[in-house]
Amino acid sequence: MANHNSNNAANVLHPHITPMSTYLKVAGVLFALTFLTVIAHQFHVQLGAFAGPIAFLIAAVKAAFVLMYFMHLKDDTNMNRMIFSTGFFFLIVLLLFSVVDIATRVTEVSPL
Repeated sequence: MANHNSNNAANVLHPHITPMSTYLKVAGVLFALTFLTVIAHQFHVQLGAFAGPIAFLIAAVKAAFVLMYFMHLKDDTNMNRMIFSTGFFFLIVLLLFSVVDIATRVTEVSPL
């Protein structure tokens, strides 16, 4: 049988009960941000160079809501938050290396 030792609180599963109203509010925010993304796409010509960063910003806010509420990261331990943060840090490093690589390329002229 399982050993139910309450002395080691770090290994005990603590369920987080979130009210349905919170999920509905978060879902409403996600729908509103999706609608905002569609509106931003309609004005992508007027936004010019800011269209991409605005779309990425909206997507980042939506991802944060999903991580915090639907994946329960808001109620989780600091270790799990650090693991998620490390993953995003290395994603940003990868994207920065890609941007630097593309920005520093020299255009080659074909001798033919």
